[in-house]
Amino acid sequence: MSPLRWTVKSTRNLAVELTRQGHTVSADTVGDLLREEGFSLQAGAMTLEGKQHPDRDAQFRYINERARQHMGAGQPVISVDTKKKELVGDYKNAGHQWRPGQESVMVKTHDFLDRQGSGKAIPYGIYGIAANTGWVSVGTDHDTAAFAVASIRRWWQARGRHDCPVATRLLITADAGGSNGYRTRTWKTELAALAAEMGLDITVCHMPLAHKQFLRGLTSMAQSLSRTWHFRAVLERGSSRVGPCGQPTQAASPVVGYDSSPVDWVAAERSVSLGAVMSSRSRASWLGLPGSAV
Repeated sequence: MSPLRWTVKSTRNLAVELTRQGHTVSADTVGDLLREEGFSLQAGAMTLEGKQHPDRDAQFRYINERARQHMGAGQPVISVDTKKKELVGDYKNAGHQWRPGQESVMVKTHDFLDRQGSGKAIPYGIYGIAANTGWVSVGTDHDTAAFAVASIRRWWQARGRHDCPVATRLLITADAGGSNGYRTRTWKTELAALAAEMGLDITVCHMPLAHKQFLRGLTSMAQSLSRTWHFRAVLERGSSRVGPCGQPTQAASPVVGYDSSPVDWVAAERSVSLGAVMSSRSRASWLGLPGSAV
């Protein structure tokens, strides 16, 4: 047996193998011996990030300072991201729920998407940093830039304008890819239209590439919503629940009708002027573009 295969076995299986080779020992003894030698059962630690930008620390400091300035002036600051998509229907999901007797919920044995069914739930999370509140807008079509901005619009109408009634600016922190990525032209055109609609100056600060885990509050929101079959309740009526750290998270009813065909997107992009969109030239090189802020 190779050393690698020895290191991935449980103490019970190690005891069985040792006994088969003439070393009679119990699983508890194997565990005690391993701990005495300084061994412990460990998973891989995701710490190797590859090549980093020389100004990586400056990027975080810049975003942090912009957020402090906005919050210090009483202006809203939010983090946004699309969370894990969930199949809608009788599919198994991680978690448990209290039920009488042995009346378990019957679910499908395979997670193959039913094309004739309800499709997927696409949760778009919006976390208000100053208020420590979360908002999740659930889409049922595609994860597009139009859906992302529609979610921000719903958050502003339902929560943002009430939490910050005198707001004149809005700062959005987002990861560098996906529907709110820095390369997505539709994201910028939709935000420009939203800024004109709300009468706010909107600034977007993209996190460094592959560092979305630093977006405030969104991880705990995702953990809260993924437990049990919470998305079933969300799709039926919308609901609220408290995150693991006491963070109030409100889930809105599904967003339907935000999508359009790719041909329509191209036509819309060509017809919308980006004159109102300005880039932060001094920080543009961080993302390898002419500008990284809207």
